[in-house]
Amino acid sequence: MTVGIVGLGLIGGSLAKAYKARGHNIYGYDTDSGVLGYAALAGCVDGELCDENLKECHALFLAVYPSDTVDYLEKHARFIAPGSLVLDCCGVKRAVCSRCFPLARRHGFTFVGGHPMAGSHNAGFKHSRANLFRGASMLLVPPVFDNAELFGALEELLTPAEFGHLTFTTAEKHDEMIAFSSQMAHVVSNAYIKSPRARAHKGFSAGSYKDLTRVARLNSDMWAQLCMANGDNLVNELEGFARALHAYTAALKKGDTAALRELLEEGNRLKGETDRP
Repeated sequence: MTVGIVGLGLIGGSLAKAYKARGHNIYGYDTDSGVLGYAALAGCVDGELCDENLKECHALFLAVYPSDTVDYLEKHARFIAPGSLVLDCCGVKRAVCSRCFPLARRHGFTFVGGHPMAGSHNAGFKHSRANLFRGASMLLVPPVFDNAELFGALEELLTPAEFGHLTFTTAEKHDEMIAFSSQMAHVVSNAYIKSPRARAHKGFSAGSYKDLTRVARLNSDMWAQLCMANGDNLVNELEGFARALHAYTAALKKGDTAALRELLEEGNRLKGETDRP
């Protein structure tokens, strides 16, 4: 295949490496020409993606922020070959799919919302690797759910990335679930580290601290945009979390050991239930 990749950071760079390792022809684009040059020197891209060779691409990955994804597609849709597949890699889907589905219909290509469930707090091409997606889930929001040919084409297209499984969903369900499983985790971790005790944790912390603070390190520009684009769902999750915390606080203030034990056991039980296959 000839594959175009817009954005050569951690996600786009890893896609470039994975597809190049399988012998595909890669055209890449990044607003930082230095990154593009480095990717070319590393042998991950065969040339710069432009309007002319965009027409040659069988597939196009958009690995940039949500607003940049929509902006790129609006400006370049007319150069995308009819029948080709276009996938984004954003962490929100309603804001992207609502704008990109109509563009795809108008210009004759197929847009599918995508969200690879893999990443790292280390950003940029230098941290990208060909096996980043190996075994991970790829969330997909197709324009329709009754097209077996499209599903087969997506499975074939995504084979070089070695995803563990493909999960098809709607944009609404995606954003609702991601508010809980990803966005709230980042916000809570980011808030937790603001305790005055954080600066003095060395010697007093172990696995619990490391687990809870791992995603406090983040790209603030990207996460601010993702959270704002999914603000309604994230607010619902955070308000529910705040109510749960209030129950623990109330039990502690009252000295109610039985109530606290019940709350802790409830969380312990739910963790066991949700971890079952």
